[in-house]
Amino acid sequence: MTERTYTTPAGVIHYWVTQPAQPKGVQLIFLPGLTADHRLFEKQIAYFKNKYTTLVWDAPGHAASYPFDLSFDLFDEATWLQQILLHEGMTAPIIIGQSKGGYVGQVYAELFPEELKGLVLIDSPSLQRQYYTAIELWLLTKLTPIYKLCPWKYLLQAGAKGVAVTEYGQQLMRDMMMVYTGNQKRYAELAGHGYSILARAVQKNLPYKLTCPHMLLCGTEDRAGSCLRYIKAYQKTTAEPVYWIADAGHNSNTDQPDTVNTLIDTFLTQTLRAS
Repeated sequence: MTERTYTTPAGVIHYWVTQPAQPKGVQLIFLPGLTADHRLFEKQIAYFKNKYTTLVWDAPGHAASYPFDLSFDLFDEATWLQQILLHEGMTAPIIIGQSKGGYVGQVYAELFPEELKGLVLIDSPSLQRQYYTAIELWLLTKLTPIYKLCPWKYLLQAGAKGVAVTEYGQQLMRDMMMVYTGNQKRYAELAGHGYSILARAVQKNLPYKLTCPHMLLCGTEDRAGSCLRYIKAYQKTTAEPVYWIADAGHNSNTDQPDTVNTLIDTFLTQTLRAS
């Protein structure tokens, strides 16, 4: 992968690009979840890099994309992503977002519906207001002090086991969290900020209606907050299919990468065939 940077008014975003000799007609844009980094998609990049142009970033404030002024929201992130894609000449993006990365993808779809060729949401509920209670949205804005007070050893253990059920998935999350070892304040503020901007995006009460081809995946063992409940409610309300990944937690793409890669590959083939 080739590492590149993009400078925003709030900080520098680091991202990585792969380019096969004869890429297919769309670009795969991988967006990791909160406190994870580009390594979250290492199994997906390895699988797709010989067929598709890929791009994966360390989201603003995360890992290499630091220091960063945490005054931005999901709409800023989506706008910066669009600027990066234009800079790279990527005009047919399919976003593959896990958790918070999927929220950025949904906002991108809201802002740039004509540009987006497809969206894969991995353990990433809808941003539509109807799925969230007022108390949940309020609590999402109050988490920074909790992350500051919890012992780091506990956060490291809970963070890994809370998002994955396999040894590989848990170890990868621990490795990504180790970026913040020795600077719990940075981790706490980053996590708290991520939940806060999620709440703010939901409270905007925008349509967040997906008009491009899209697919929703969710681990059957997802225990991250109320993610499972939100996605089940979305499935019931919309009657849209959800691809349930057995023996997988919130980071289902790391717990069951072969299953997730096959589903994404099929989705890409169908999307390209229909275009």
